[in-house]
Amino acid sequence: MSKTDDKFFERADAHINLSNEQLTDTSNGKVSASMMYSTARFNAWLSACGFYNAQEMKDAREETVNYFVNEYKKMLEENLDDYIKNYDEYMGK
Repeated sequence: MSKTDDKFFERADAHINLSNEQLTDTSNGKVSASMMYSTARFNAWLSACGFYNAQEMKDAREETVNYFVNEYKKMLEENLDDYIKNYDEYMGK
């Protein structure tokens, strides 16, 4: 990830730590679903902040969805590749 600020990973780790805490009383899948929902909800709000009205937001809906989906895909691929490369270390094998 080339375009990150000094606190990028610190903020990401804070979200991951919260999710790890939630694993004490529910399943991985439920925590993942909640995290994805909260990310989608936050990004919808963030997007809304950039428009003057609902019609303007509606007109940019597809472009907005494509942006976030493409960014998520890149981040997921990067992290999957990292886990593949470091599987034994990360998974304690």
